[in-house]
Amino acid sequence: MAVTGRTALVAALGALVVAAFPGWNGVLAVLGLPLLAVLYDLARAAPVRTLGLARDGDTTTRLGEEAHVTLTVTNSSARVLRADLRDAWPPSSWRPAARFAGSRHRLTVPAGERRRVTTVLSPTRRGDHRPVRVTVRSYGPLGLAARQGGHRVPWAVRVLPPFTSRKHLPAKLARLRELDGRTTLLTRGEGTEFDSLREYVPGDDVRSIDWRATARQSSVAVRTWRPERDRHLLLVLDTGRTSAGRVGDMPRLDASLDAALLLTALASRAGDRVDLLAFDRTTRASVRGRSATDVLPSVVNALAGVEPALVESDPGGMASAALAAAGNRSLIVLFTALDTAPLESGLLPVLPRLTRRHKVVVAAVSDPRIEEMSRARGTVAGVYEAAAAARHEAERDQLAERLTRLGVTVVEGLPDALPPALADAYLTLKASGKL
Repeated sequence: MAVTGRTALVAALGALVVAAFPGWNGVLAVLGLPLLAVLYDLARAAPVRTLGLARDGDTTTRLGEEAHVTLTVTNSSARVLRADLRDAWPPSSWRPAARFAGSRHRLTVPAGERRRVTTVLSPTRRGDHRPVRVTVRSYGPLGLAARQGGHRVPWAVRVLPPFTSRKHLPAKLARLRELDGRTTLLTRGEGTEFDSLREYVPGDDVRSIDWRATARQSSVAVRTWRPERDRHLLLVLDTGRTSAGRVGDMPRLDASLDAALLLTALASRAGDRVDLLAFDRTTRASVRGRSATDVLPSVVNALAGVEPALVESDPGGMASAALAAAGNRSLIVLFTALDTAPLESGLLPVLPRLTRRHKVVVAAVSDPRIEEMSRARGTVAGVYEAAAAARHEAERDQLAERLTRLGVTVVEGLPDALPPALADAYLTLKASGKL
């Protein structure tokens, strides 16, 4: 049961009447009449527990986009339902400004009929979002009192990574077509797999001339090559505590996910096989053996619920899991932080186990705050910030050099720059036949 502001207003007016005409008769009249009105309102209000509630609508959306979930309210009673309805979801399902108004609806449902209300969600976090409770407050015809009750109406909306780096995909695919020899360029497609013979044109590398084929025909023939196909890529995401650090306005893990999605889309279009492993001390997500058309949706779906774990990663376990997932020679792309202490004590000792059989790329997200600090001048605090940034960059360069000596390719960039930089590194390795 709930009373409304109208009831409080009636009680205040009654208090004025008692003050003007004191006496027990006035008190009884002022108390009795509102009480009878409230009881009448409760008796005439539509019941809440017998309402039928069902959901439909969106089950998936991308971070930064909206999801529409429709709630169907069926009034099976013989009374008109005049109600306020609150469709409660977790706080991360709304933008802060829309958290209050977005979950509340007002509706009127005649006896034996149904109405639909739509809740518009604007999630601010990845993962599965489930409703908490639907609370219905059913008012009587006088609007003085209401029945109130709650219902559990299950549903789930999976919020996928935003994949903002997909805007770079057309440019990278165009470069892939150039490498594949499918564009009208004077440069031949590079690679290690023989593709076909064609007539020599000025500008071709003379080392590509096929003298045996030239001897059998009247024109000079040259070999064309295409990048390697059907190679294996294993993307390994470090989901330990370092992935929880924020770079700009997002966690480091989210920036790594965006780069992993772009590389997955590009490699699958290039004819390579892509597997995924998210690991800290145990496997958080795994995608293996998917076809070229199914791998990107599978990776997006697997990464939707992956969150940073506030534990120290186990580099040895990560290396063992990667070796188990990559049987033959593979390109292993390790997404981790390029921090001196965690790498020196953990990853550097186990990297030779990976580089002995596989080509390894370390992809790291750099912090834009370090770049801002390096430009600080003019104040004592600014000079100290610039010195700290310079020392950090020097340590990072030394670490990158040590990784390079181990045969590891290091790709580092800001959150927006890392995905295209990693895609370029993949295309370079593919064109040179190093996968």
